[in-house]
Amino acid sequence: MNIQQLLLSLRARPGVFALVLIATVLTTLVVSLLLPKSYVATVSLLLDSKDEQSLSGGSSFVPALQQQQQQAAYMQTQTDIIRSYKVVNKVVRDLGLANNPLARENFQEATGGVGSFENWLADRLLKWLKVETSQSSVIQISYTSDDPKLAAQVANAFAKAYIDTTLELRVEPTQRTANWFDEQLKGLRANLEDAQAKLTEYQRQKKIVATDEKLDVENSRLAEISTYLVTAQNAASEAESRERMARQLLGSGTSAADKVPEVLANSYVQRLKSELALSEAKLRNLSEDLGPSHPMLQRQRAEYQSLRVELNSEMNKIVAGLANAARQARQHEAQLRSTLAEQRARVLELKDYRNEIAVLTRNVESAQRAYDAAMQRFVVSKVESGANRTNVSVLDPAVEPAMPARPKIMLNVALSFVMGIMLGLAVVFFMEQFDRRVRSIDDLAITEVPLLAQLNEWQPARGLLGRPKGHGWALPAPG
Repeated sequence: MNIQQLLLSLRARPGVFALVLIATVLTTLVVSLLLPKSYVATVSLLLDSKDEQSLSGGSSFVPALQQQQQQAAYMQTQTDIIRSYKVVNKVVRDLGLANNPLARENFQEATGGVGSFENWLADRLLKWLKVETSQSSVIQISYTSDDPKLAAQVANAFAKAYIDTTLELRVEPTQRTANWFDEQLKGLRANLEDAQAKLTEYQRQKKIVATDEKLDVENSRLAEISTYLVTAQNAASEAESRERMARQLLGSGTSAADKVPEVLANSYVQRLKSELALSEAKLRNLSEDLGPSHPMLQRQRAEYQSLRVELNSEMNKIVAGLANAARQARQHEAQLRSTLAEQRARVLELKDYRNEIAVLTRNVESAQRAYDAAMQRFVVSKVESGANRTNVSVLDPAVEPAMPARPKIMLNVALSFVMGIMLGLAVVFFMEQFDRRVRSIDDLAITEVPLLAQLNEWQPARGLLGRPKGHGWALPAPG
């Protein structure tokens, strides 16, 4: 059957189609009016995923895709929290539903008293609870009930319980964290005090206040002693050289002794040398004029020997003085060497002290940093544990609905009208299949009756013959 045949069948059976359509619409209307009314109350909550009261901060840059994923995960987590038994049980307690005798009777009838009454109430509430999220930071909590006042009360109770639970879930961990850090601070404070005490005791024992300043002073003194030692070494070498040269020259004779600077600088020696030269000249003259046994010659020879002995004695004194000066120079050098060694040992000792103090100081600084970090975390946790608000706020509280959400009579009637049309077409179609009539040329092809002619619908002239009261047939009905 094509569309044209269906339309012809519908035209032939308009009463059946209308009856089915009207029956469907009326039935739907009656059922919709008899169904119990359901009211839906909705509360809107605004969530800020960024924790405003947190002092710990967070990453300042998050990629857009990752931020969207985090937002979606955060909203899903909040949805799960709203539907958790922790929140639902709080709603039951806040509304006092466990004290409702009718609810307890329903529980006895449904479970026979087996199980937890509070959990049964929670399951009943969750059955009619709906939590919706979107791309924004708004969550809508809807509750369906046959009592509009109860629907609004339960929706608002869920919002309040969720906010309280969020605050509780936030405060409890931070409070435990604060208590844990408080216990840790005691040990860290003891470690810091112990490290400071060790540093102070070590400085007191070694009598060191500022190691760097004292080390600088001792290093300067070490450099100064080193300079003195170099000077003393040069002086000792020079004194030994003068002594050695003086001995060599004196061993070569009196005339060679004139090359010794100390001899040339000694006026008494020079006077003795002059007197010795005069005495020698005089002795030479007397030796030419007098005999060897002459008293004057012997007296002159004795005077010459006396002057020579005295000159040698003075020159030996000069050499002895040089030797003494060289010995004193060597002794001074040895003293400076000893002083330098002691000073070097003192500097090394101070360096060891400084290294030990540096280790103790680092221990103090490390203990101080650990204590400061723990104190900072303790303060943050303490502040966050004392927070009295969450990042959730009620955007639109639930109000008592004036109109029921179900049944939707107008929508049901509109849908029943469409269903009635479809059902009417189906009834006409099946009736036509069981009681087939010839309504078009195509229907004659099924009966195999030859088509002699096709007449248009008879339309007589108006006002002359009048409208005919019946239809004429070109041919008798088949069969």
